[in-house]
This record gives sequence, C-alpha cells and structure tokens, in this order.
Amino acid sequence: MNVSAYILLLGKGDFIMNKELTKSVNAYIANIGVGYIKLHNLHWNVVGSQFKAVHEYLESLYDSFADVLDEAAEILKMCGEQPVASLKGYLELATISELPDGSVEQKKALQITLADLELLRDQAAAVRALADKDDVFGVANLMEDHIANYAKQIWFLRSMLA
Repeated sequence: MNVSAYILLLGKGDFIMNKELTKSVNAYIANIGVGYIKLHNLHWNVVGSQFKAVHEYLESLYDSFADVLDEAAEILKMCGEQPVASLKGYLELATISELPDGSVEQKKALQITLADLELLRDQAAAVRALADKDDVFGVANLMEDHIANYAKQIWFLRSMLA
C-alpha cells in the first residue's frame, strides 16, 4: 500500500501524534537514511566469487530503502510532524552505524546487511506498538507493511548465508 492510501486510514483526529511516537518514527527514518548510504557503500565495495549477484541484490535493497524512507517521512508530514531530513540529523539519531570506505567480502556484506535489517524490523515493530497504543492506524499499518518486507529480506539473507 502506498502512503497516499494511508490518509484514508488516519481518519478524523488521528493526525495528532504524541512526542514519543514522533521521536520513534524519526529515529526509524534516521536508521533508514544511514542504512541507505551504507547499502550503497556495500554495493560499491563488495568483493567475492558471487560479486554480481550480491552487488545486484544490494542495489535492489537500497532502491527499496528510498521508498521506505519516503513513506515514513510522508506519514509524519500527514500527521503534522516534521521528519528528520538531514545527514547531520540522521547521524544524531541513528543506531545503525556507518561503514568505513573499502572492500567488503561478500559474506561479511551479507552479514552486515542482515544485522541492519533485523534492527530495522525490530524498530518498526516498536513503532507499530506505539502507534497501535494510540490508535494511529496509518502509522501502525505502514509499519506492518515494512515489517513484512523486512521478514522476506531477512529470509533471503539467511538463505544466502546458509
């Protein structure tokens, strides 16, 4: 479901988010932003016998992260809140760490990606729980969609690492 469809789920009076939920969504946005750059780093610097497959997979992930970032920021705007939108802001809030420049062996690149996706899945679940507590249905439903996508990507990564 795209973000514009969530407007129908917000309903009257649901445009007000408490500060805890706003802060939580912004921390999620920050992790997606840092993760987006980190996936580019891995994509450009992965090495190994399965380079092409891993390189293309990482590209598909960062392409999807752009949509996730946009959806999370837009849901905040629809609720009258300000999303974090600068690299400085991302780095202040993110718990996903940056990756130094340089070659990364394909197995390590997949392990790093798996750990970050597991963190994002758990973070989206926490945001979803906060949104559900206050009946902010649009945010809760968006996080459910993100959690389902993370689950699929985590399965892919675990299978690739087996």
